[in-house]
Amino acid sequence: MIDTVWGSTQKPVSARQLAEILSLIPNLSGTLYIGYPIIGTPDGAFPFDALLLSPEKGAVAFDLVEGRELGVFQDRQDDLYAKLHSKLLQYPSLVRGRTLAAPIHTITFAPALPGAAGVAERPVTDTTSLPAVVGEIEWQEDGAFPALASAIQALTTIRKGRRKRTISNGDSRGAKLHALNESIATLDANQNAAVVETVAGVQRIRGLAGSGKTIVLALKVAYLHAQNPDWLIAVTFNTRSLKGQFERLITSFVYEQTSEEPDWSRIKVMHSWGSPSSQGIYYNFTKDHELTYRDFRSAQGAFGEGKEFSGATEEALNQVTKVKETYDAILVDEAQDLPSSFLRMCYSLLKPPHRLIYAYDELQSLTNASLPGPEELFGNDASGNPVVEFSAPMLGEPRQDIILEKCYRNSRPVLATAHALGFGIYREPGGLIQIFEQNQLWEDVGYRVRDGQLEDGHFVSLERTPETSPIFLESHSPIDDLIQFHAFSTRDDQDRWLAQSIIYNIRQEELLSEDIVVINPDPVRTRKVVGNARNMLLHAGIDSSLAGVSNSPDIFFEKDVVTFTGIFRAKGNEAGMVYIVNADDCFDSPIPTTRALIRNRLFTAITRSKAWVRVLGVGPEMHALREEFDRVKQRQFRLDFNYPDEETKKALRIVNRDLTRTERKRLDAKVSDLTSAIEALENGDVRMEDLPEALRRRLKDLFGQ
Repeated sequence: MIDTVWGSTQKPVSARQLAEILSLIPNLSGTLYIGYPIIGTPDGAFPFDALLLSPEKGAVAFDLVEGRELGVFQDRQDDLYAKLHSKLLQYPSLVRGRTLAAPIHTITFAPALPGAAGVAERPVTDTTSLPAVVGEIEWQEDGAFPALASAIQALTTIRKGRRKRTISNGDSRGAKLHALNESIATLDANQNAAVVETVAGVQRIRGLAGSGKTIVLALKVAYLHAQNPDWLIAVTFNTRSLKGQFERLITSFVYEQTSEEPDWSRIKVMHSWGSPSSQGIYYNFTKDHELTYRDFRSAQGAFGEGKEFSGATEEALNQVTKVKETYDAILVDEAQDLPSSFLRMCYSLLKPPHRLIYAYDELQSLTNASLPGPEELFGNDASGNPVVEFSAPMLGEPRQDIILEKCYRNSRPVLATAHALGFGIYREPGGLIQIFEQNQLWEDVGYRVRDGQLEDGHFVSLERTPETSPIFLESHSPIDDLIQFHAFSTRDDQDRWLAQSIIYNIRQEELLSEDIVVINPDPVRTRKVVGNARNMLLHAGIDSSLAGVSNSPDIFFEKDVVTFTGIFRAKGNEAGMVYIVNADDCFDSPIPTTRALIRNRLFTAITRSKAWVRVLGVGPEMHALREEFDRVKQRQFRLDFNYPDEETKKALRIVNRDLTRTERKRLDAKVSDLTSAIEALENGDVRMEDLPEALRRRLKDLFGQ
């Protein structure tokens, strides 16, 4: 089966016909790229008309002829061959002696010239002769195809890691982590599409944690920059530490495709908010339109706790009658943590046709807010029609809505545990905390129905498949080593175990300090509660940092330094070994409206891990959380539960409604007053007869007795 990825092309008719014919050839598999790859040459970026990557054929480059003028096709084919051959020779894994391990073929496809033919080495085909010419190409693939695909997709440079590691024990954690990085060598079909396909308008990319959204966006920036060097492109995000990661990835990818450094005057990597000391979408908007800029404190005073950024961006949009259209494309990562008004601000800053690409994973939201669909998100125009409306995908057209179903970071046991705890699948007592609004989304993100029915009011058993959770992510270590929960009697016991484990990881298991991240789910208390463990490491001669406090807010990892962080700064980052401390804070909340919030923090923390997770906590809440994990493990990491009906879903939506901190405090106080009143009645301090008749009637009506 052929997957077609539709990039930018000046030859749409011949490209569409090429895709249709190749899709009909029996037993042909691989990916057909239209308008891709772009290869860096001494003369700059060189885009291909089309390229077929196939384990049966190798690399087949197509020279497309749109009209009836064939031109000097021999020279064009020679040019395609020479440029691709020169690029692939740079990769040792693709070279056998002095010869490429993967064959390169070139074909001219001229559908408007029936019967045209070249010589055997430089064939010219039409719609009738193309299948036979492709059928004659054979390749006895010897394991080189993944390296070939990785080289074409420009992924080889990022798989090398931040620095070279010294491995003396082939079974150590360091060796296993190195092998994992090498195994994640190619993009899947949906990732390919997300990189290359760009609509003339708004595009949404949805995916689980670890599905490659950040890498996809960085590759997409490089592709758009190489294709359109005059475009002004912005990349924005919520987590400040993503800035350095984006700059590193974009630099690598642009160089692969143009043999030049990025033109940073045309690519702007900036935070969503920004400040006078650092660029940001919102800050630049206020400066360019001569508006009052609000920092966090000012916005909180004006709009209330929890409404700071939504209020500031909404205010700015309302104050401008005509927005200066600045950018040709804007790419937004972590959209689930950004308000709808910010996405509308990005849309308003774009020149027609408003190329806005936003990526998100709704379960990683660290607020209770949910991102609405595009029609609701961008509103209606003056005629009452949706400003943005997604249509069904069509052959030859890029997709507006792409779902990345495969997870390349978290193993099946780790990801299923994160989902089970995040949703409260096995929570006792109480059960579900939250649920996907659309049942089908479970299958979209890579689960399959093992038993039951994925319908409201029915039992369902969901499991991840080897296709969506690759086996190599879990086969390197026993399951009991991949993820562990540990309950301690005191915080000191927890911190001592943590420090000793990190010391052992580095000195005995060949992990680098930067392979290790320690996450505290409560962002407010992180600085205070991690100090003890950091002191223990310091006395052992191991340096650590508190992300965004002891270093720049734009830096997350440092060489030879273990990173400690709160959950907000952990977003968008990953590490081989993840320790989550004080996880008992995530078991339950006295205020039901914050249960989903704290479980999302736990989900996000667990899914930072590329290999191993250790969840640590103290007291009875941690024992209960560990027992909840044991129930996940007993069911072989399946999600077995009764799918809620519409009434239950409605109740969950009410419980998870978005409240500010002030509103939560007010609610907490009222619950406390109600609890005191009930206890007074139970203890006999107040008798029902002591209550006014009107109040007794109201209680009877409310409780039915």
